[in-house]
Amino acid sequence: MTTARTISRRRFLTRFGGGTGLIGLGALLSAADAATRAETSAGKSPHFAPKTKRLIHLLMNGGPSHIDTFDHKPLLAKYEGQRPAAVDLRTQRTTTGIMSSPFEFSRRGESGLWVSELFPHVANHIDELCVVRSMHTDIPEHVSGLLMMNIGANQPNRPSMGSWISYGLGTENANLPGFVVLSHRGQPRPGPTGWSASFLPGSCAGAFVDTYGLRPDAVLRNLLNTNLSPAQQRRQLELLQRMNRLHLARSERDQALEARIESLELAYRMQHAAPEAFDISRETQATLDLYGIGPEPTSFEAGSRKCGGFAEGALIARRLSERGVRVVQLAMAPDIPWDDHTDINDHRPKAFECDRAIAALLTDLKSRGMLDDTLVLWGGEFGRTPTTDITAKKPGRDHNHYGFTVWLAGGGVKGGYAYGATDEFGMRAVENRLHVHDLHATILHLLGLDHERLTFRHSGRDFRLTDVSGRVAHDLIA
Repeated sequence: MTTARTISRRRFLTRFGGGTGLIGLGALLSAADAATRAETSAGKSPHFAPKTKRLIHLLMNGGPSHIDTFDHKPLLAKYEGQRPAAVDLRTQRTTTGIMSSPFEFSRRGESGLWVSELFPHVANHIDELCVVRSMHTDIPEHVSGLLMMNIGANQPNRPSMGSWISYGLGTENANLPGFVVLSHRGQPRPGPTGWSASFLPGSCAGAFVDTYGLRPDAVLRNLLNTNLSPAQQRRQLELLQRMNRLHLARSERDQALEARIESLELAYRMQHAAPEAFDISRETQATLDLYGIGPEPTSFEAGSRKCGGFAEGALIARRLSERGVRVVQLAMAPDIPWDDHTDINDHRPKAFECDRAIAALLTDLKSRGMLDDTLVLWGGEFGRTPTTDITAKKPGRDHNHYGFTVWLAGGGVKGGYAYGATDEFGMRAVENRLHVHDLHATILHLLGLDHERLTFRHSGRDFRLTDVSGRVAHDLIA
C-alpha cells in the first residue's frame, strides 16, 4: 500500500520554478555554446589574393650596421676621419669623423649584390633576397625604434604587427597560438609591449617562449595538468566555459572574458600540440647539422654579452610555421645585443651566431616548398652612422634613424634585388625612401591585407597598424 505524499504549494512552486530555471539555463548555455562555436570556426579571408601565407621576422634588436653588412660604401675609406656636410647630422652620441668598414665586401650571386664578410652563409642566398637599403624611422632610440618596428608607433599603446596579422587572418592551426615570439636567455627590448594585442582581442597577442634550456613538455608554464586526466580536464573545462559564455552573452561584450575563454581552450589543446612542435629532437641529424645544432659550440662571448641559441630558435621557427603558426618572431639574445657603440668589431660574434642559422632556415624552407608562401624579414630597429668618435681606442657606431637596411626573402618579393638607396656615405635614405609604416603596409599587402582596411574601432576612432600613413612598395613585389 502506498501512501500519498503531499507537499505545500510554496514547496511545489519552488521546485517547479527551479526546474524551469534549469531548463532555461540549459537553453541559454546551448545557445551560447553554438554562437561561440560558430564564431570560432568562422574562417578569416584576406582582402585579396595573397602572395604569402605567413611571416617569420628575424629581429636583430639593437640596430645592426647597414654599412657593415649589406650596404657597401667604398667612399668611406677615402673620407676616413673627415666630417663632410652630408654626415654632419645630429646623432644620439658625439661623433667626430667618418670610419670605414673594417669588414671586406664582395659581390655575390648572379645578381652581384654586395654582402660583407660577416654573412658568408647568407650571401649564398643573395639571389633570393630583396635588400631594402632605404629604410628610415622617427627616433634614434632603442625603445622608440623597436616600438615602431613592432607596433607601428612610438608609444606603447598599440597592437603589435603580429597581433594585427593574427586579427586579420586568424591561424591555420587551432591547437597553437597564431603568433609566437622566440628569444634566448630572456626577453628582447621592449618586452611584452612588442607582442601585445593591446585593444585587439586578447587571443591575437603573441606567446613568448624562451628557448634557453627548453623542455618541449614545459614550453609554457602550467601548460600540463598532472592531476587530472585529459577526459577529466575536458569535462571541467566545458563546464567552466559554458558558464563563462553564458555570462558573456549577458554582458554582450567583455574583451577580457573573451580572451580568457579563448586562452583556456587554446591551453587545453596546446598540451599535446606544443610539445611536439617545439621538440627539435624529432628532426633528422642532417637537419640539425644544417642549422649547426650539435656538440660543437654555436656561440661565444662578445664583451659582456652572452650570445647563443639562435640556431635552435630558427629551427623552431620553421617547425611552427610548418604547423600553421601565422607569425613567428625570432629575436637575437636578450635586450639589444647589436648595440655596438664601443667597438664595431663586436658585430662579428653576433653575425657568427645567426649567419649559418639564417641561411639554414632559408635552405630548409625552400627544400620543403615553403619559401614561396613564407615571407622572411631580417633587420633591426634602425641602422648605424658612418661616423664615430675617432679618438676612441675601439670606435663603434652611433644610432642612425636617417637610413638603414632590412631584407625580405620568399613570400612574393623579388629575389636578387636592391630596393632604394642611401647617400654615398650611407647616412640618409635618398632613393625610394621607405618608412617603417611603408614596410608594414607592404608586408600586409603580401599577406593579402589592405592596410587601410585592416582597422579596429577603439575609443571612438578607427586604428590601424600604419596609423594614418603607409604606402605599398609595389616595385619590390614579384
